[in-house]
Amino acid sequence: MERKPTYIRRRLNSFGYALQGMASAFRSEENLQWHVLSAVVAVAVGFFLGISRIEWAFIIFAIGLVWTAELFNTALEVLVNLVSPGRHPLAGKVKDIAAGAVLVAAITAALIGALVFFPYLWTLLLKSS
Repeated sequence: MERKPTYIRRRLNSFGYALQGMASAFRSEENLQWHVLSAVVAVAVGFFLGISRIEWAFIIFAIGLVWTAELFNTALEVLVNLVSPGRHPLAGKVKDIAAGAVLVAAITAALIGALVFFPYLWTLLLKSS
């Protein structure tokens, strides 16, 4: 008789599947790799500049927003390719809309980064002059 996994085991399995999905997307999606690299740079700059806790919250939110949008975009692209392997105008439209969502998230993150980092960088620039 097969035993059903415990509640805790099922939750841990769910985390494992989610991490597998993220790793798969990271390996296959160049755009996600760029987003991760951008996040690493933003975190390094944040530590270097000594940004405040609230500024960290904005930066972390921006990173999460972009990664979430890119993961949803990747999932939609895979699903569209599964259900519509050939070219179809609606399949293309779905992919374009999902890519547009990533673009909106990335622009939002860039604006947040500019609002947080620019005053610090401006101060550094003025001090070095």
